[in-house]
This record gives sequence, C-alpha cells and structure tokens, in this order.
Amino acid sequence: MSTAANISGTISVKTTEQGLPLAISVEPGELRRDPAELASQIMRLCRQAANRAGLARREQLQEAGLSSQMLALTGLPKPEDVAAQEWVEEEEYEEEPQSWLRDA
Repeated sequence: MSTAANISGTISVKTTEQGLPLAISVEPGELRRDPAELASQIMRLCRQAANRAGLARREQLQEAGLSSQMLALTGLPKPEDVAAQEWVEEEEYEEEPQSWLRDA
C-alpha cells in the first residue's frame, strides 16, 4: 500500500500496489471543481501511489537479494521511472512537482 496527495494536500488517496483505491480523502472545497477534473486528479494520484508502492516492493526484493536481471523481469518501476512520471504528470496538471524523490 502507498499514498499520494495533490500539492495542496486537499486530495489524497491510499492504494494497493495495483492502484486500487483503499481510501480517498477530498476536502469539501475540492467538491466544487468540475467532476471530470476531480476524477482525473484522483486517478492520477492512484497511479502515483501505485508506482510508489511498486518501487517500495522493488526495493524490498532488492534487499532480499534478487539480482538486477530478476528485478527487471518483475516489471516493477525503477526510481528514475517513478520520478520522471511524477514530473510529467505534475507538469500536465500545472502544479509544482511534489515527488518525494527530488532533492530537498
């Protein structure tokens, strides 16, 4: 499981590794948005949380001793893939990137 939130923290989701939502939190002010826009934002956050969960699983398998060749076969995302996808999606939504992989 993993979580993701929009930059303002007014929408957040918790998902499985497959991106299925387990919990969605939407502050009341967000409910005034266009429904299609809100749904799109929630779906984007579900993908983001799923990618982060996949990355965490990859790290667990790597720590358990799985070779890089075996990890590649799992199809789990690499850190650079997750970071790139988050930057692209944040640009698309015209928000400041909030990737936890960026430099502090």
